Amino acid sequence: MIRNDLRNIAIIAHVDHGKTTLVDEMLKQCGVFRDNQAVADRVMDSGDLERERGITILAKNTAVTYNGVKLNIVDTPGHADFGGEVERILKMVNGVLLLVDAYEGPMPQTRFVLQRALELKLKVVIVVNKVDRPDARPEEVVDEILELLFDLDATDEQLDSPVIFASARAGTASLSCYEPGTDLRPLLDTILSHIPAPEGDETAPLQMLVSSIDYNDYVGRIAIGRVESGVLRQGADTVLTDWHQLRPVRRAHVANLYTIEGLKRVPVAEAFPGDIVALSGVEDVNIGDTICAPERPEPLPFVKISEPTVEMTFQVNNSPFAGREGKYVTSRNLRDRLMRELLKDVSLRVEETDSTDAFRVLGRGEMHLSILIETMRREGYEFAVGAPHVLLQKNEAGEICEPFEHVVADVPEASVGNVMEKLGARKGELIKMTPVGSRMRLEFIVPSRGLFGYRSEFLTDTRGEGILNTVFHGYAPYKGELASRSVGSLVAFEAGESITYGLFNAQERGQLFIGPGVPVYGGMVVGSSPKGEDIVVNVCKRKHATNMRASGSDEALRLVPPRILSLEQCLEFLAEDELLEVTPQSLRIRKTELDHGVRAAALSKKRAAARQE
Repeated sequence: MIRNDLRNIAIIAHVDHGKTTLVDEMLKQCGVFRDNQAVADRVMDSGDLERERGITILAKNTAVTYNGVKLNIVDTPGHADFGGEVERILKMVNGVLLLVDAYEGPMPQTRFVLQRALELKLKVVIVVNKVDRPDARPEEVVDEILELLFDLDATDEQLDSPVIFASARAGTASLSCYEPGTDLRPLLDTILSHIPAPEGDETAPLQMLVSSIDYNDYVGRIAIGRVESGVLRQGADTVLTDWHQLRPVRRAHVANLYTIEGLKRVPVAEAFPGDIVALSGVEDVNIGDTICAPERPEPLPFVKISEPTVEMTFQVNNSPFAGREGKYVTSRNLRDRLMRELLKDVSLRVEETDSTDAFRVLGRGEMHLSILIETMRREGYEFAVGAPHVLLQKNEAGEICEPFEHVVADVPEASVGNVMEKLGARKGELIKMTPVGSRMRLEFIVPSRGLFGYRSEFLTDTRGEGILNTVFHGYAPYKGELASRSVGSLVAFEAGESITYGLFNAQERGQLFIGPGVPVYGGMVVGSSPKGEDIVVNVCKRKHATNMRASGSDEALRLVPPRILSLEQCLEFLAEDELLEVTPQSLRIRKTELDHGVRAAALSKKRAAARQE
């Protein structure tokens, strides 16, 4: 059976190339919203973090109807750290819209997602977006996309993919870059003519691959996927099985069945091959499971998700301020929350450690893990995390290998030397250098650990004008030791509240992270020192009265405004002997060992050992 009344498509692109904005316009022009309805921009980015950062973190489904044909659309993340979302979502669709910025052209994540789509033999519609930019170069970008398709060994049919020139923000599309469009009809017509209709045998036994999991406090887990064959009915008794046979076949009852219309889930009695549906009542379901007919439990193949490359330790907060601000503070709370995250995020791994209070959390990158940390703190969790580390492997020859990133930096010409010098010191290898307009595009292969803490340096070196993008390149032999961070920490001497007089004396030693009136404890990091070693400072020091003057004299002490670190900046700053204390209200960097005497003894012992060597 061919479902000519249905098309399943995913929108894939590099970060910030306009995927979510295009979905907005498709929803508006296909009549999903009323004429007088107030609609937020980027309506698909429903999470608070997604709205604040302007990025898509979770893939989401929507559907519109055009010329009597229902279009199931999946909006996917563009950031490399959330590539696991894209990889599994592509199993639900028959074709993809590949969005490429008319100025930037194909970027690292464009290559990654396109390669996955070509491997699955999906049809591609190329959309050159933002053609109304004053610096747009659509013809050159089309040539770059064709070069990319050649590099990825695309078939002749894939090389003949139609090209649409669009402005998602204006809601227009055209078949020519010289003729501005008036609406999105050319794009929608191309989808109907080029993307194949889903096929399936509704008389065959039921098979549905679960590609995504949602969670609701009232109904529990909600499985989302596409019906491959057979008919799925509400109230049906089914079984769960998985391709890798990690768990035995389990019985499951479909309590509720929904299809997607616009931004809503609409209850239905049955679903046919090609339909993308959501169902509840199957409590033990996981991503990658196949829902089958009881008489024939045959699993569908599930794409192998790329392995994690970065690990961090999440542990119970044991600082002097522990338990003051968080709602969930125990190891049981922390463990349950991390295990619950595994249900939704296939790229994440959580492992137990020797300590019952600490867990190894493995992810695709720093941003992947920082989004998890930020989400947890907003939910009321209080915990501490250690510095990120890369995961090493051994190859067949027994060599130790480490992960490498393909880095693309768009920088002003005046900043090229600085960027090349800094990445060279971090064992980066320049592989390509291309002028793009008045700027330069530099491409490097850099060890993943060499990028820890680099992003803020990059913004400083390029005066905020640089754009840095990375995507996982692969494992290669270990590059040896890298230069450690160039700054030390200013460490609080005692517990109390920061005082202007103490801060005034401490700011001569470096850059402060706190202002006056902030509670501190001994061992807490309150700033950075330009010297490469830690300095203990007393920010709680008061000016005492003497027989010469009162304690309130000389009030005009001028403090330099402190540098308030974001979560990502805190993770970049962390040294090996430091932890980040995360609470719903605060982010505090601290030494793992709070006692100054113990730290000093350990440092002197380390120096003595180095001298003997």
